[in-house]
Order: sequence, then structure tokens, then C-alpha cells
Amino acid sequence: MFLDLNCDLGEGYRHDAELMPLITTANVACGFHAGGPAEATAALKMAATHEVRVGAHPSFPDHDHFGRTELSRSERQIFEDCVYQIGALAGLAKAAGIALSHVKPHGALYNMACRDVAYARPIVNAAALFGLPLMGLPGSRLQSEAAAKCPFVAEGYADRRYRPDGSLVPRSESGAFVETPAEAVKQAQWLLREHGIRTLCVHGDNPQAVAFIKELRAAFIQQGVEIRAFA
Repeated sequence: MFLDLNCDLGEGYRHDAELMPLITTANVACGFHAGGPAEATAALKMAATHEVRVGAHPSFPDHDHFGRTELSRSERQIFEDCVYQIGALAGLAKAAGIALSHVKPHGALYNMACRDVAYARPIVNAAALFGLPLMGLPGSRLQSEAAAKCPFVAEGYADRRYRPDGSLVPRSESGAFVETPAEAVKQAQWLLREHGIRTLCVHGDNPQAVAFIKELRAAFIQQGVEIRAFA
């Protein structure tokens, strides 16, 4: 059994350099919710140094709210936003000597696409245009839309709580966050066992991100789970 460990990086937070050697996949911000060319390039170069695979992390155009505000966008707008962001990051990745391995939408775009086909479809189409796998919640609209168009990578979250329907508890509600590394390990084991995830995320802006990742790595290695990038 194996598990990929991913983080959302290139967002301007101070943990990127500590996290990169501990993970197997990085989702790099494309500038719409955070970061920019300089931050993306720095993350890409670090990923190349540590042989970490890199994916595009496109968002709603929402720098003011870190891409975590739900916006009303047409399918055409979402497709164009995603193609623009993926294309820009692909160019920076090429300059850094690496290639993109996947697409993972960010924040509100991710959550809306997981439940609404009108938001899922243009993201899937953008990933398919670049010939890239798409990362998202298992059992979501993203997965069902990706079925005939691009490979899908089932993702779980170690630092966020879940609702019974498999969606994430909104950040605005109490109990939305996993508080300790030990709790993160317990939830990750449940996600791997019951939901068949292939990759596990810890948010790069989580103040405890480094502690969470270290604890998760140690726990899974001890249990005989291989930590490596998804195939």
C-alpha cells in the first residue's frame, strides 16, 4: 500500500522550504488567490531539487479572500480562468526544468466543483486539455465528470473535518479543523481505509503543517505504508 503526501504551496507562507523535503507532491498557486511568478518559481525550483512532483492549483480570481469566497462564474469563465492559470504555471515549470503532473483546484472553486457539475465540468475540460490528471474528493462531481475525460486522483484532508456526505465542513463552522497531529493521523488512517484515497493533503497555510506532515510520515511508515507520489 502507498500514500502520496501533498501540500498547497507557493502561496507566500514561510513553511514551504521546511515542507518540500517531507512531501511527495506540491500543488503550486497560480497567482489568482495567492502568490505570483516569483513565489511559483521558488516553489518549482525547490520541488525540482527535492524531486517532488508539482501540480497546478488554479483558483477563482480572488486575491482579497485567498480564493475562499464562493463566486458566481459561468462555465466559460471557469474554463478560461483554469486554462490561463495552468498554462502560466506550465511555462514556469518548463523554465525550472520540470513538468506538471496534475491539476488541483483551490478553495471555494474546489468545494463548489465537488458538488456542482457546472463548476466541475470546465475544470475537468481544462485538465483534459493539458493531458493532466485531476485531484479531488472521492465520490464528488469532479470524479464523476473526470471519468471519461482524464485520470482522477482521490484526495483526502488530514487537517479538515468531514460531513457525513463526504464533503468538508465549511471553514466558517465550528469543528471545521483537525487540531492536533495525533488526530490528523487517526483521520488519515480512516480516509485511507474507508475512502480509498491515493493522496493526502495538509494545507500549507496551516500553522501546524510541518508537525502534521512529520507525524503522518512517521505513523504511516511505521505501519508499512510506502510514502510516494501517486502513479
